[in-house]
Amino acid sequence: MSNSITILCVDDHPLVRKGIAAILANEPDIKLVAEAGSGQEAVEAFRAHRPEITLMDLRLPGIDGIEATKQIRKIDPEAKILALTSYDGDQEIYRALEAGVRGYLLKEMVHTEIVRAIRVVQSGKHLMPPEVAVRLSEHFPQVALTPREIEVLQHVAKGYGNKEIGIRLGTAAGTIKMHLQNILAKLGASDRTHAVTLAIRRGIIYIDR
Repeated sequence: MSNSITILCVDDHPLVRKGIAAILANEPDIKLVAEAGSGQEAVEAFRAHRPEITLMDLRLPGIDGIEATKQIRKIDPEAKILALTSYDGDQEIYRALEAGVRGYLLKEMVHTEIVRAIRVVQSGKHLMPPEVAVRLSEHFPQVALTPREIEVLQHVAKGYGNKEIGIRLGTAAGTIKMHLQNILAKLGASDRTHAVTLAIRRGIIYIDR
């Protein structure tokens, strides 16, 4: 159909893309024009096909979905991007919104909500499901970690001690200890393990899958 809503589907799992394609195939006014399995492929596919809606997984190999969103919006500042994720961490939501996504949908909602979400975003509206809005409000407002604190916490998550982290970051172990004290205070964590758990849950840091 000439007036179809054109879609680019970005996800690094082929089965997820296949499932979304099957859902969209039942909609006569929605046309899947391209797929991508990485952030770089997403940018290239957007440049080639200029879809009206991009379904963007936020966790991708190479550049992640948030960075891909930023690059796509440099190509077209009006690009409509609907973020898809299995995670509902508030920091990830903030980063996605700051990057310019028009909607945010948990993957567990895809089978029941993806078509409606596409139509909402296509109409020019923003989409924030109640479940995500509640998650966002649980941590707002809270003091954000600095880039250095996030870097320290990522090394903690990998199992490094203060001395090892200091060597890797080119600073003293005492400075790392100070950063950790600030991190615990900001996150309301009881210890470094608890801080890592909270940070992963909130999308502040990621672990390799």
